[in-house]
Amino acid sequence: MIKLYGIKNCGSVAKARALLDSKNIAYEFIDFKKTPPTLQNIHSWLEKSSMEILLNTKGTTYKKLGLKEKNLNDSQKIQAMLENPSLIKRPVIEIAPSNSHCSLIVGFDEAAILSALKSL
Repeated sequence: MIKLYGIKNCGSVAKARALLDSKNIAYEFIDFKKTPPTLQNIHSWLEKSSMEILLNTKGTTYKKLGLKEKNLNDSQKIQAMLENPSLIKRPVIEIAPSNSHCSLIVGFDEAAILSALKSL
């Protein structure tokens, strides 16, 4: 089972979806605009990743909100991601999320995705 989180019109999300489609890999797409991530989602992702990877500091939303200048702590960054899911680097891909050995990939990385798919 694969869950792919992101925004439908995001270029990186489109690349990940195209890659999975080209390999005939079934996945569930969760659009942040229709189903925003929960606090539980973000905490789970941070257990397998890091704030530096999950928080998209290069994106327009981060710059528009002036978050760099605000020097937020991790709790404040999590709250900002809950309020503005576009602050989360996309896509977020959970491979085998029901398995205790769930793989998490943040951002489009074709080699990492293909490698993680081998574990299915």
